[in-house]
Amino acid sequence: MPASAPHRVVIVAFSGVELLDVTGPAEVFSVATRVAGTSHAGHPDDHAGHSDHPGYLVRIATADGGPVVTSSGVRVLADLSLDEVRGRVDTLLVAGAVDLIGDEVEPVIDHEVTDWLREAAPTARRTGSICAGAHLLAAAGLLDGLPATTHWLTAARLAADHPRVAVDPDPIFIRSGNVWTCAGGTSGMDMALAMVAEDHGQALALAAARMMVMYVKRSGGQSQFSVPLSTPAASGDRIDELRAWIAEHLTEDLTAEALAARLHLSVRHFSRLFRLRTHGTPAAYVESARLEAARRLLEESDGSLPDIAAASGLGSVETLHRSFQRRLGTTPAEYRRRFR
Repeated sequence: MPASAPHRVVIVAFSGVELLDVTGPAEVFSVATRVAGTSHAGHPDDHAGHSDHPGYLVRIATADGGPVVTSSGVRVLADLSLDEVRGRVDTLLVAGAVDLIGDEVEPVIDHEVTDWLREAAPTARRTGSICAGAHLLAAAGLLDGLPATTHWLTAARLAADHPRVAVDPDPIFIRSGNVWTCAGGTSGMDMALAMVAEDHGQALALAAARMMVMYVKRSGGQSQFSVPLSTPAASGDRIDELRAWIAEHLTEDLTAEALAARLHLSVRHFSRLFRLRTHGTPAAYVESARLEAARRLLEESDGSLPDIAAASGLGSVETLHRSFQRRLGTTPAEYRRRFR
C-alpha cells in the first residue's frame, strides 16, 4: 500500500457535552488506526505522520482550547482551540448536549461553536454530528435541504425549529453527500465504523469492530426506537389514541381515508392534524408501524416471510421486501440473520 498521511479528524466539544459522543467515535478511529498497524499517539504537528498504512489523527477542539466538563462530570482535555484548527480537515464532527428541564429535553446550542461551524464546515471533506449535535449543524445552516437524524427524544424539536431540514427520526445514522448525522450514544460509533469502511474498506472496519466487540455491521437504516414511542403520548389526544389503535389493528384498512373516517374528519383536516402531531404523514406512520411489527416477528419467531407479511399488515412478500429495502437498506432474510 502506498504511503499516505493519516486522515485528520477534529471532534468539537463544549461544556455539558455527552461524553460518549466525544469518546465513542474517537475510539473507533483510534482502534482502526492501531488495527491497521500504525499509531499516532501524542501531539505531533498536523502535517506529520506519513505511514504505509491507513490511519487517523484524532484531535478534540473546544472554543478556547481548555478542558470541558461533560454531562457525566468527567473532564475532557482539548488538544486545540477552534481558532487553532487550520489547514485541511478530513472529518469534522460536532458532539451534542441536552438539558433535562422537568419532563422536557432541551438540546443545547453553543453559539460560539455554531458560528465557527458556518465558516469551518464547508472546508472539511466530511462533516458530521453525534446525537443532539445535529441541532448545532442545523443552527449553522448546514442541514438545510438535507435529510438528517438525531436522537429520537429531540427529533421533533429539530423538525420544528428547522423546517428546511428533512428530519427522519428512525435511522441510527444518515449520510447525505458529505454530511452525516446520527442518533444518540453508540450510534456515533456505528457511524464512525461506516466512515472507516468508506475510507479504507470494509475489511478494516470489520477488524476494528471485532477488536471493540461491536456488532460488525449495524446498518444506518436500523431503527433507533419503537415507532409508538416516536412521539410522546398525550392524554386525551385523539391522534395519540389513533396511533395506539393502529398498533393493535395493523391488518385492517389503514388508508388516510379510513383513518379520517374513524375520527369523523375530512381527509384533508385529518392529514393536517396528523402531520402537526407526528411531523409525518399517516401513510408513512402506518408503514413504519407495520415495518416494526415485521422486524419484531423476524427477530422473535420462525414465521415464514408470507406469514410475517400478512401478520404485520404489509400484505405480500413483495411489499415486505420493498419496505425493508427502502426504509432499512436490507432484505427481510438478511435482517433476520443479523438481529435474531
